[in-house]
Amino acid sequence: MFFKGAISADSHIVEPPNCYIDHIDPKYKSIAPRVISTPGRADAFVMEGMKRVVPIGLIDGAGKTVAEIKRFAKTATFDQCRPSGYDASYRVADQEKDGIAGEILYASVGMAICTHPVPEYKDAAMKAYNRWLEGYCSEAPDRLFGLGMTPVLSVDSAIEDFKEIKRQGFKGVMMPGNPIYEDYDHADYDALWECAVDLDLPLCFHILTAKEGDMRSAFHPSRGHRINGFMQIIRAVQDVIGVMVLGGVFERFPGLKLVCAEGDAGWMPHYMYRMDHAAFNNADDGIIPGLSKVPSAYLKKNVFMTFQDDWVAFKTRDLMSSSQLLWANDFPHTDSTWPNSQALLAEHASDLSEDETRAILRDNVRGVFNLPA
Repeated sequence: MFFKGAISADSHIVEPPNCYIDHIDPKYKSIAPRVISTPGRADAFVMEGMKRVVPIGLIDGAGKTVAEIKRFAKTATFDQCRPSGYDASYRVADQEKDGIAGEILYASVGMAICTHPVPEYKDAAMKAYNRWLEGYCSEAPDRLFGLGMTPVLSVDSAIEDFKEIKRQGFKGVMMPGNPIYEDYDHADYDALWECAVDLDLPLCFHILTAKEGDMRSAFHPSRGHRINGFMQIIRAVQDVIGVMVLGGVFERFPGLKLVCAEGDAGWMPHYMYRMDHAAFNNADDGIIPGLSKVPSAYLKKNVFMTFQDDWVAFKTRDLMSSSQLLWANDFPHTDSTWPNSQALLAEHASDLSEDETRAILRDNVRGVFNLPA
């Protein structure tokens, strides 16, 4: 075993069929996100107002071969999913199989809901998800750390959402990559960012939660082979980072934390260089209007990245701040390293010092999300 006691900074649940129906505002109950079953085809979540569905088999592929994942995606019914995705009483056993001590939990179907075109529907679905997730995490509160969701209908409503998310015991906020009105660097959001700092709630932006990098674009790129779509999805979370850094959000709120989830991390050294390079092309000292430092200073302090088997992140840790790195296993999705995380870490992180190992695999995520010892 390489490091038993790691904490995954990005894992997921598999929403059960009753997740939204049982917990949504009665006004939306008849059109709540739900599972449909079609003879001879896979079960899938459908959402009112969205043509795209979310096949159950695509969110429960951990530990399967490529052939098994393809077959499961086409035929899986919900009762074939591993129970730990939706029943917390099974979750700790699957954590033990991977040698980990806890997980930060993101939604699965909720990622698609982030891109829903109707704000009020999105709001109702996210609140329903939060109610369900609160019960799920309560089964193992020292190992299951949920993130609440909000569509940010308005600054005032989002502040109330943040307060409720904190009351529910969640450790951060999962937000859509695209805001409903002004972009996230607009001064109108300052009261919300102040609230996030006061409540110590990191802002979490997961891949596939923005219109420019959603689940459809991941499989249907605008150019070339479909794998090119997979290559494009990181760009959407980089855009959020760029908006926040260059818009002076971290200058105004130095205690604010932004987590880029499942976007890998090996690109960060070049991203910092390129942003600083552009800044020096706009100002002799690299200090652009609205900032008091070069952009990379904010990236190193305020932005954190989760990654699974991105060995480049380990090799380039000295070119960024290693405190930015949050290892994850992405259980139970198809990109997950479960149940082989320990073997991969033994290979990819073999040249880390003991202090670096503890930091990247456990202590960094504990600090970002203020987790218990």
